[in-house]
Amino acid sequence: MLGKIIKGIAGFYYVHTASGGVYECNAKGVFRNRNIKPLVGDNVDIDIVDDAKLIGSINRILPRDSELIRPAVANIDQAMVVFASVSPAPNLNLLSRFIVNMEQNNIDTIICFNKTDQAREAKIEELCGVFADSGCTVVTSSVKENKGIDALKKLLAGKTTAFAGPSGTGKSSILNAVFPEANSKTGDISVRINRGKHTTRHTEIFCAAPGTYIMDTPGFTSLECGEIEADELRFYFNEFKIYEGRCRFNGCVHVNEPDCAVKAAVGSGKINRTRYDIYVSLYNELKSKRKY
Repeated sequence: MLGKIIKGIAGFYYVHTASGGVYECNAKGVFRNRNIKPLVGDNVDIDIVDDAKLIGSINRILPRDSELIRPAVANIDQAMVVFASVSPAPNLNLLSRFIVNMEQNNIDTIICFNKTDQAREAKIEELCGVFADSGCTVVTSSVKENKGIDALKKLLAGKTTAFAGPSGTGKSSILNAVFPEANSKTGDISVRINRGKHTTRHTEIFCAAPGTYIMDTPGFTSLECGEIEADELRFYFNEFKIYEGRCRFNGCVHVNEPDCAVKAAVGSGKINRTRYDIYVSLYNELKSKRKY
């Protein structure tokens, strides 16, 4: 029987199957012998050991489309990060770190600016404008006014989505609005996904609808830009791609060099200045890291 690992605890893996049942499974010794560890998000084939007690055994892991190291998960189709439009004030530096992490893993990112009912239209347009050319899908929503909910549902349907964002941004409210049936059936996935920061947590995926899975992303507020060199950072800013090779110097990192096409584009308004300033900040941070 085919299914998806939605949780792993102490050597046991909980596999959600097409029938809706969740089987507690162990992994056959062949995986240990090959040094292969099943991951949350893995699509697997299981043998049924006890159908009445929903106990099984994983006999095969299907090929992975994607894999993240932190958190250790597989087959994430996309990531959606939620920020409030005004309160709490969106941390655009943190958001850019998240985008870089997803770019490193070739995972598409959806940026959702929520609580638009609390913000002026000009502020919302400004926020969206910062990331308009980032390569991400940018959406806005207001649960209070029921705006953007249908669009979010379409973006999430039929995919496995890593769901992230700082506390207080309305992630739970969005999940309640987008998947009301799932919340009533599974014991409030939105509550479980918004657990306190001091709660011991295991990476877990929730089935929100047939074929639609949501994964909480722990540790979001302390993201680093992975194992990346400062001079490679520019490759993870989509805005810079069309200017690569147009600068005076080969390997231009678009910070201090003269005759830089990217800096010229910033000056002419073709590249958003806020986004460029974030790039420079991240570049300097990476450059100043001590090498051991």
